[in-house]
Amino acid sequence: MGSVLVSARLRGVPLRFDGRGKASSEVAAALGGRRPGAFCPEVAAGLPTPRRPAEIVGADGHDVLDGRARVVDDTGHEVTDASVDGARRAPEAAPGAGCTEALLMARSPSCGRGRVYDGTFAGGLREGDGVTAALLELHGTPVRPATGDRWGRTVTRDGSGSP
Repeated sequence: MGSVLVSARLRGVPLRFDGRGKASSEVAAALGGRRPGAFCPEVAAGLPTPRRPAEIVGADGHDVLDGRARVVDDTGHEVTDASVDGARRAPEAAPGAGCTEALLMARSPSCGRGRVYDGTFAGGLREGDGVTAALLELHGTPVRPATGDRWGRTVTRDGSGSP
């Protein structure tokens, strides 16, 4: 049985931009006995906690990785390089012989899957993935978003997925 990469904040680790955690009561059930590897791409890249909220401007994480979009905080300070650096550390973070799946925080510019904040800092969403979710997908790792109190479905880049 493989390991699962889990957003550290979903395990209750206080690493959100505002210094809080967001523990999910359904993490254990979603793991199905697999070993979790808690990970925060922002912290892995050296960003502080707490920190300014950040969003992707221009598109999604795939476009950030391709150099066509940026990640900025709510003051306009660019954190693209740190976002990409943190994403590159994700595949190494799962314990054991490798990550077979990732359970990541929904809507995040790093971990979001299927929908991310739209870059206006007004709470709007757009279709797309966060930088870490996009990189994991490129490496063939399925990503499931955590949507509050329950887990979302596994979503592929073309929008298909499983419950």
